[in-house]
Amino acid sequence: MGPVFEQVGSMVILTARTLRSAIRAPYPYGDELIEQIVFTIRLCWLPLLASTFALNLGAPGLQAAGVLHVFGSLDRLGGFFVLTAVRWIGPLVTAVVVAGVAGTAITADLGARKIREELDALQVLGVDPIKNLVVPRFLALVLVTTLFDAFAILFGLASGIAAELIYNQSLGGFFATLFSNSSVTDVWGSVLMCAVFGGIIAVVCCFKGMTASGGAAGVGLAVNQAVVISLVGVSFFNYVFTAVLLATHPELQTIR
Repeated sequence: MGPVFEQVGSMVILTARTLRSAIRAPYPYGDELIEQIVFTIRLCWLPLLASTFALNLGAPGLQAAGVLHVFGSLDRLGGFFVLTAVRWIGPLVTAVVVAGVAGTAITADLGARKIREELDALQVLGVDPIKNLVVPRFLALVLVTTLFDAFAILFGLASGIAAELIYNQSLGGFFATLFSNSSVTDVWGSVLMCAVFGGIIAVVCCFKGMTASGGAAGVGLAVNQAVVISLVGVSFFNYVFTAVLLATHPELQTIR
């Protein structure tokens, strides 16, 4: 367990150094930040939207609609989608896609630079790798995951509408229960959770990339470890955040 706690401590230190470097002048990473945002959006938007729509249409859409249809309460599907699309599937699918697509690219890029000793060369030249490499990737993933969460929610709700139409139901009951069960807390909780997800993924992937060793095989191992650790960290934070949110806002547990 020693190496595990050592790596966790190193990631916490990297997070603190990244946040400090992000808010302290100078800010030389503007071009790199824009490049990373465009790069992440270009890689992730299609897998994210397709995965969100398909996953929401499957289990919470068609299967839940089938059960509700038996009991003649298909209009309750809108309230069910507040739980699935907004609170659960939207943020988690966003995290999985960003970690699996953009996170692996970040780890491989920084790992290759580490193997070629480019990071050591930057430090010799007086260039801070944290400010110039980690900070733009950290900010890019935080911003992009926040943006993607909004689209994941929209496409998740679109899959609920599609499920209603497949069962030849009017959309009035869907939207009535959707709006009666949703709240501003659901939205800002989902967005905040996704922003933290992006930060966790960025820190883990940057850390694993900058500490890679052992040539090309070591970079591949670092990529695999980065994805696994990122998803474990996302799942742990999701549990803690959801527990705290429901404890501080008990009205979210009331079905209307």
